[in-house]
Amino acid sequence: MNSFHDLLIQRHSIRKFTNQPVDSEHVKLILEAALMAPSSKRSMPWEFLVVEDKDILRQISKCRTMGTVALNTCPLAIFVMADPQKSEAWVEDASIAAILMQLQAEDLGLGSCWINIYGRFTADPEITSQDYIREIIDIPGEQQILCIIAIGHKDEERKPFDLSRIKWEKVHIPTYSQTDNVTE
Repeated sequence: MNSFHDLLIQRHSIRKFTNQPVDSEHVKLILEAALMAPSSKRSMPWEFLVVEDKDILRQISKCRTMGTVALNTCPLAIFVMADPQKSEAWVEDASIAAILMQLQAEDLGLGSCWINIYGRFTADPEITSQDYIREIIDIPGEQQILCIIAIGHKDEERKPFDLSRIKWEKVHIPTYSQTDNVTE
């Protein structure tokens, strides 16, 4: 990448991956990015579980009724969890770590997809996605699963973000009701 801005323009959610495994050095860099993430009061409430077993990923792909297609083709998934007892901002802390992993993956030429787990359910509305996953990979009860980041070599091409689609009207200066044009 030439710049951080270029990285943001290029990054898209990728749901189709090749069978090529992710190099262990790349996995280390992706995890380092997460472990360097800022957190509230430096509480570092997050934990990460790396899963490469295709059978386990296929089982886990059923944790939601929709939105887990990437787990069927990715060679690697990182489960992003956090302990709410360690930080009242655990969702925010874990989210920052997750996006840093995605940006690091893109910088390495890899694709990624965020699969939201927290607050989601399986096809059976009585079974949460978290509980379904806990049964398969033995995640301790104090850990809340925020999301899964599917990672791998891209098997689909996505166009760069079209800067003409930026919604500048979402930016308000100097007050919400009295907005100056930001793009001028």
